[in-house]
Amino acid sequence: MRQGRTALLAKTLGLGVIRAVFPPQCLACGALVSSEFGLCGSCWRDTPFITGACCGTCGLEVPADPDTFGAAGGTGSGAGGGDHLCEECHAAPRPWAAGRSAMLYRAVGRSLVLALKHGDRLDLARPMGQWLARAARPLLAEGMVIAPVPLHRWRLFRRQYNQAALLSHELARLTGLDHVPDLLIRPRATGSQEGRSREARFAALDGAFRISPRQAARIRGRSVLLVDDVMTSGATFSAATAACHAAGAGPVSVLALARVARNG
Repeated sequence: MRQGRTALLAKTLGLGVIRAVFPPQCLACGALVSSEFGLCGSCWRDTPFITGACCGTCGLEVPADPDTFGAAGGTGSGAGGGDHLCEECHAAPRPWAAGRSAMLYRAVGRSLVLALKHGDRLDLARPMGQWLARAARPLLAEGMVIAPVPLHRWRLFRRQYNQAALLSHELARLTGLDHVPDLLIRPRATGSQEGRSREARFAALDGAFRISPRQAARIRGRSVLLVDDVMTSGATFSAATAACHAAGAGPVSVLALARVARNG
């Protein structure tokens, strides 16, 4: 017992020394904050988390008035709401069952996504996983499989990591659900989607994914939650969902860290 108390004291003192030398800093701007992996007050206000009424298919914020857009067929409620469709999802129905996003892709939210994606800020995956877990609450189901949207092997080779896989790993760790990081394969390079029209995005990604043969049995009849860092048109999620359906998966839901809004 005495040894345990001594070890705990040493650990506490060690953490105190570390924090005295390296005090916690804001994830976005580097200002001093009170706890690890946090945002300062200013950056928190400028991070557009989605917390109100949202589209049940993509998670985009929508007016709370149920008469504004079409009903989403009862996709559930909870963090961020989700009983209605945004204008985009109403105009072009999605192949997946339900979806959520943690934030909008703008302001500090955009900066954080880019820091993870291109700035080697792997430390961001931990707090982002917590944000995703909060947004995903209405989607989670017993026996669900969590899988990331994959990168093509050459892009993975250049970047050395898949940001979507880092996020899905954290989400699975927090929720206790099965994580299958190699569920999907991206056999052909599709190039950057930036600057492409909606139609061009969908054309480029048509048939871009398939299920790994060694993992196909793991999703047969099971619900799947696909995770990616950003959702713009939904073309990537649509192609990944089609691959899951072709392999016999149950209902497919999608989860993005950030959602690009037309006016964003």
